[in-house]
Amino acid sequence: MKKQELHDDAVQLAELTFNLLEGCHEKEARLAKKHGLSPAEFRCLRLFGLTEKSSNKKIAERMNLSPSRLSRVLDGLVSKGYMTRKIDEEDRRNMMVSLSRKGVQIVENLNIDYTRIHQEILNNIEQAQHKNLIRGMSSLLTALNKWMDESH
Repeated sequence: MKKQELHDDAVQLAELTFNLLEGCHEKEARLAKKHGLSPAEFRCLRLFGLTEKSSNKKIAERMNLSPSRLSRVLDGLVSKGYMTRKIDEEDRRNMMVSLSRKGVQIVENLNIDYTRIHQEILNNIEQAQHKNLIRGMSSLLTALNKWMDESH
């Protein structure tokens, strides 16, 4: 591939990923609002598997939030009854966070709605293109992860 062609493709990819990220944030904000959540609460709940427990420190790292900002997010989720916090027995400076029964229910509902939204998005794309789109996005994610690993 010629250097100019690679540059032109990179410009297009940069613009597409920026616009896609913007659209994804809007999509998540709408879904969060529908369920009475802030966008940060939505992202926090989406991080959890249904039986997962995690420390507040790990969640802050995964969400790229300061401990104080995460604390406010978790306060909201605890007050809504979606999460529980307990002092970590192994390191009393940490809190262990997990979903409550009500939290498991909302995560299941979020997952159902999240899938439904993506089905609606796929309805706007020819079915013959679905597999190629998914393969292309998977390749892009793999390349992005490789770039991030190599650029530490």
